[in-house]
Amino acid sequence: MQFRLGELFCGPGGIAWGATHADIGNPEFSIVHQWANDYDASTCETYRRNICPNAPQTVYQEDIRKFDMSKLSHIDALAFGFPCNDYSVVGEQKGMNGTFGPLYSYGVAALKRFKPLWFLAENVGGLRTANDGKAFKKILAELKETGYTITPHLYKFEEYGIPQARHRLIIVGIRNDIQKISFKVPSPEPYKNKDNSCKTAIECPPIPQDAPNNERTRQSEIVVKRLQHILPGQNAFTADLPEELKLNVKGAKISQIYKRLDPNKPSYTVTGSGGGGTHIYHWQEPRALTNRERARLQTFPDSYVFLGSKESVRKQIGMAVPCEGAKIIFEAILKSFAGIEYKHIEANINE
Repeated sequence: MQFRLGELFCGPGGIAWGATHADIGNPEFSIVHQWANDYDASTCETYRRNICPNAPQTVYQEDIRKFDMSKLSHIDALAFGFPCNDYSVVGEQKGMNGTFGPLYSYGVAALKRFKPLWFLAENVGGLRTANDGKAFKKILAELKETGYTITPHLYKFEEYGIPQARHRLIIVGIRNDIQKISFKVPSPEPYKNKDNSCKTAIECPPIPQDAPNNERTRQSEIVVKRLQHILPGQNAFTADLPEELKLNVKGAKISQIYKRLDPNKPSYTVTGSGGGGTHIYHWQEPRALTNRERARLQTFPDSYVFLGSKESVRKQIGMAVPCEGAKIIFEAILKSFAGIEYKHIEANINE
């Protein structure tokens, strides 16, 4: 069966890449792009270029709050990584009271309209505690009320061979009237011996000279000096810095500020925004990573071209779901429908 996938809040295409590359060894079961929506122009251009170059008109750049879903074609599956700004641990955690919190409701509306066979919803782990946990309970209840059996799980992507410590809450739903099919969380065991160090991800194979999105950031002299005093795995607050290179920061000291990668471990979480000191720093050279190096930590292939300004590309990469991580979950969904057994674990979140 070929599942036609619709996507809301599609981002640059990490989820879509994972979906369209999911392969369970049975060509009768696959996922194909049908349509997608995002509000950001450059993000939509990136998605069109890499996911559906022959059907650019199927990507709608519109604010979801004004988007007319009635013009969309029928789908068999829905994915929506609704904006996480109001649930992120890094942000203020406004939850349902923020600008972005209620946007999940458009995913619920799409489920009611299209009644796809299954869906995948994604957000940050902080969603579980926003509004004292009430936001998460409300979202789960509304998803179930649309007629789906849901499996929420906090995926730690570094356990699945991804070269980055990235924890994401992913909810898979199967429509209730589909008998004998149930989704199980894929086990990380098959990936436990995989080398997922950031050094291997960035250097093996070497990034080609002409790779897109690989221009370096020009570091100021003081940043270069500061980084020269920071050891791999340290940040601006844990390193032994001379007085003139210390940061004058009061209150919360975010651990990622001028943090150098530990070459032997997965990267820390790639983020989409933030000021000075948040760009992820090379373990050896006194510099921030390039966008292409960041894309490798998100497991995008080097052939994936991001469009837009350098800062826009940084944001796109940081907001994405790791391609290979998404692929693992979509393959588990396909195997569920194909009746193929796979190693699985208990979901770590109770509904």
